[in-house]
Amino acid sequence: MRTYGQYCPIARGAEIFAERWTPLIIRNLHVGCGTFGEILEGAPGLSRTLLSQRLKHLERLGIVESTAKADGRGRRYELTPAGRDLFTVCRSLGEWGAHWLEIAPEHLDPFVALWSMCNALRRDRLPAGRVVIRFDFTGRARHERYWLIIERGDTEICKEYPGLDEDLYVTAESEAFVKWHAGRLSWAEATCDRRIRLAGPAQLVRAFPTWNARSAFAHIEPVVRTAQPAPLPWPPVRRPPRARRASHPSRRRPRRSRAPRRSASS
Repeated sequence: MRTYGQYCPIARGAEIFAERWTPLIIRNLHVGCGTFGEILEGAPGLSRTLLSQRLKHLERLGIVESTAKADGRGRRYELTPAGRDLFTVCRSLGEWGAHWLEIAPEHLDPFVALWSMCNALRRDRLPAGRVVIRFDFTGRARHERYWLIIERGDTEICKEYPGLDEDLYVTAESEAFVKWHAGRLSWAEATCDRRIRLAGPAQLVRAFPTWNARSAFAHIEPVVRTAQPAPLPWPPVRRPPRARRASHPSRRRPRRSRAPRRSASS
């Protein structure tokens, strides 16, 4: 691990926290991801090898601890008191990002929003029986389809057809779904122009938006940015001087000859 070589607590803390993927691993552990696969699912793009390295490093630092599963296959991970304190840094960073940073096109991954929604579901409002919801996301380079299975308060996201009857269909623009979950759009705003559409039994259609507690940062008001004028070029562009137009000989006015003045003596 690279070090700043400084005694400053900010520098020493950044040596751990500023490692790529570490804040997301801490976040996933905080929301209840306890297995290697669960942590990995909530961090698309993170490789298994790098996750293994990060978890071992965090264990050596006393931020994460693991225990063997009861069946002996794999381990379960959780934050230590030091790790739970470190999550407060994650929360502060999230509050700053929600307030000051815009949601750009490269941030509109609908799977991450769906995964986050599953961790924020209001369990007391979920139906008693099993519900299978199919999600179709549009507006990105490729069409994305996922299935969410809700049963007895537990949830599972499937990237392949699970072989179960589908109860509810959600077709959504990725941007609208992400911004609804993030708190940038209300449900009425997201559905009034059919950017999010639901099909299925009326009771499920009405209940679906009430299940989502939305992002933990949805209550934070983002900064409204005004359009800035385009900056002037620097150094300033100097225009070449305009050449004087030469007059045509035929257009020159003939000079009038003046008569010589007469002297007073004459």
